[in-house]
Amino acid sequence: MSGSLYVIRHGRTDWNDKHILQGKTDIPLNETGIKMAEDAAVRYKDIHFDICFCSPLSRAKETAEILLKGRDIPVIYDDRLREMSFGIYEGVHNSFKDPDCYVKVFFEEPEKYLERPEGGESILDLMQRTREFLEEKVYPLIEGGKDVLIVGHGAMNSAIKCNVRKLDLKDFWVDGIENCKLMKLN
Repeated sequence: MSGSLYVIRHGRTDWNDKHILQGKTDIPLNETGIKMAEDAAVRYKDIHFDICFCSPLSRAKETAEILLKGRDIPVIYDDRLREMSFGIYEGVHNSFKDPDCYVKVFFEEPEKYLERPEGGESILDLMQRTREFLEEKVYPLIEGGKDVLIVGHGAMNSAIKCNVRKLDLKDFWVDGIENCKLMKLN
């Protein structure tokens, strides 16, 4: 018997709304993000989870708390689930539109985002830390029949998805990772 793995991205933040690159910068949910998490709690109330793993960043923690309120589901925080670090590019406006911003490569051709920006991670760093997390924490639970939820971030959840589904890096953004939309990975 095997369980299921689900991922969900946190609700919106002011930086999401202003198109500011967040990365590991700890930005809380805004009112829209709180409402998104509340709506998700109602929408997914009948989906069974045995355990939740969550990023320690406040936007993910707040989302998990709202999503699972009143449910007896343990939430375990793990640093390997924090969002990808974009280093010196965190706090940059419209990084995905700026032709001179190296991070733009990550959003357009993720398989070419192999160099670490100053103070940040490469896509290979992110893939490795999420793969280690899955192998150490998640796969044994799923093999034991447990249903696992991961509450995280856009890039980090995409790395989880790519690892689980064994996708090429060029397909990193396939299916997208919308705010507060649950995705079943297996």
